[in-house]
Amino acid sequence: MKKRTKILLGAIAGVLVLALGACGFVGNYFFDYALVRSENGVGGADRDVDVAVDVPVDTTREEENRAEADAATEQWLKTVRQEETSLQSADGLKLVGTYYHPEGESHKWVVAVHGYTSSQESMRNIARHYVEKGYHALTPDLRAHGESEGKYIGMGWLDRKDVLLWIDQILQIDPQAEIALHGVSMGAATVMMVSGEESLPEQVKVIVEDCGYTDVTSVFTSELKLRFGLPPFPLINSFSVVSKLRAGYFIGEASALKQVAKSHTPTLFIHGDADDFIPVEMVDEVYNACTAEKEKLIVQGAGHAASCDVDPNAYYTAVFDFVGQYIP
Repeated sequence: MKKRTKILLGAIAGVLVLALGACGFVGNYFFDYALVRSENGVGGADRDVDVAVDVPVDTTREEENRAEADAATEQWLKTVRQEETSLQSADGLKLVGTYYHPEGESHKWVVAVHGYTSSQESMRNIARHYVEKGYHALTPDLRAHGESEGKYIGMGWLDRKDVLLWIDQILQIDPQAEIALHGVSMGAATVMMVSGEESLPEQVKVIVEDCGYTDVTSVFTSELKLRFGLPPFPLINSFSVVSKLRAGYFIGEASALKQVAKSHTPTLFIHGDADDFIPVEMVDEVYNACTAEKEKLIVQGAGHAASCDVDPNAYYTAVFDFVGQYIP
């Protein structure tokens, strides 16, 4: 009987070891797939699977407006005063960015934060609109993106601390600065995560989030289902443990939803109703959770991160009407 018990216990132990090994392998695979910087310098896997949405995407208007905006931004870049900058993150990474300065004196500033697998270049058009309104604009490359150092993508959670350092740099340049934060996609999640930080300086007056997600667990759960047809348990759990061991954070920590619930900073929430990556329902969740003054804009026919292209007039009117209430 004792011999059988030992055999049974040994078999159970063997199964557990195999199961843990399998979980570790799978967790590392998905971590490498999603959160490790790729060779071209912009982070994890490209998005190639879409969320099913019933609303048609207005691609024609989007492409025409984007082409017009890109042309205007290219001309603007030839004349605007630019200044490259950098700082060191708390964990020793060199992070880089660019300042764009308006004509004349101004204490108005914006930090424009890009999305997943993108770079600061994608925020130039938004920066242009702010500079033309008299703002200084800073467009940083997030860690593991663009020219910034870093191997692991922060999904907004690590980046929130980096954005606080960028804010400190602005305040060193201009102690009288009044600062707006404007983020798109992962950048939007980043600025929402920043909003809940107790150390957020009072000089940050207003936030604009454009198509940010509620939390990283929800995003990756959706991706597991859509890309691989896999359930979240135990894969998300394994992925999260690997993320903690390698990147320093559990993905469950990375929650814009929890952060906006602690926010005191007025926030404008923007989302396209044809978003095929971050479901439009997520904007209602973060909007309802936000405890600060707030407004919401839903852009009809806009896919992911395309609201400013599908309807630039509605987009920038809403942005500057809202921001102007807190940075006159």
